[in-house]
Amino acid sequence: MNRKTEFIANRAGERLDKYVAEQCQISRSYAQKLIEAGLVAVNGRAAKASQKLNSGDRIAVSVPPASPISLAPEDIPLKVVYEDKDLIVVDKPAGLLVHPAAGQHTGTLVNAILARCPDLGEINGSVRPGIVHRLDKDTSGLMMVAKNEAAQRSLSRQIKQRSIKKGYLALVIGYLTPEHGAIDAPIGRHPKDRKRMAVVSGGREARTDYKVVKYFDDYTLVKAMPETGRTHQIRVHFAAIGHPIFGDHIYGKKSPLLGRQFLHAHRLGFKLPSSGEFVEFSSELPPDLEAVLKQF
Repeated sequence: MNRKTEFIANRAGERLDKYVAEQCQISRSYAQKLIEAGLVAVNGRAAKASQKLNSGDRIAVSVPPASPISLAPEDIPLKVVYEDKDLIVVDKPAGLLVHPAAGQHTGTLVNAILARCPDLGEINGSVRPGIVHRLDKDTSGLMMVAKNEAAQRSLSRQIKQRSIKKGYLALVIGYLTPEHGAIDAPIGRHPKDRKRMAVVSGGREARTDYKVVKYFDDYTLVKAMPETGRTHQIRVHFAAIGHPIFGDHIYGKKSPLLGRQFLHAHRLGFKLPSSGEFVEFSSELPPDLEAVLKQF
């Protein structure tokens, strides 16, 4: 079944294909293919990719499901923090991709979970069974995975209602002030680099609260608490205020001390789907991140 999305244009004079790509978080070439296939309508009528939008235009997009990919269970070691009949909470290591993507169909968290929970493949499509939220490949920390459809709906609803409690530890470059604050800035595709996200006018609402944990000479260890879950949100937000995350080669710069961004999902709290009881889990910084702090 196609995924249908509707939104109102809030920028006049922009090309339809560019606007659809940004709003749906897809590539511009894919947006053009959807438009050519008649899967995009403006004010109820078929349109061309080059059509210039007016503010207030109603755009409807119908995105076909991804082509099925055969997933195989793989015996990949997992650090399980909690598990019951509805869900599993894992402490994901850096370097592990959450689900298959273009160019990598094996060696992912989903493949590992399928080996532990064979029935997982029956929910949420063929590519992302049980996945209700994600961590970037090089971000470590806590993730929850649903084991049945009822749990999937419950956890997804909590995410939509913003009742899931998430806490990340990040080392950012520079002396971050004030010690408590919030970054409230919309996020969308970068206008010149479709593989990156950026703070852009007309992007999706995004808010990250933060609290300073400790200052070093030229760096700040901070606890980030995202209220929304946009792609690369924490990385984009701190880069946008001039404090990119240490080691982030996309939104900051590489470091000889660390082969990834210093970002760890260290707290995760939610209501259990079966009982409604609120539970919270924590994860210590992994050795590679601890080693960086010891250098300072």
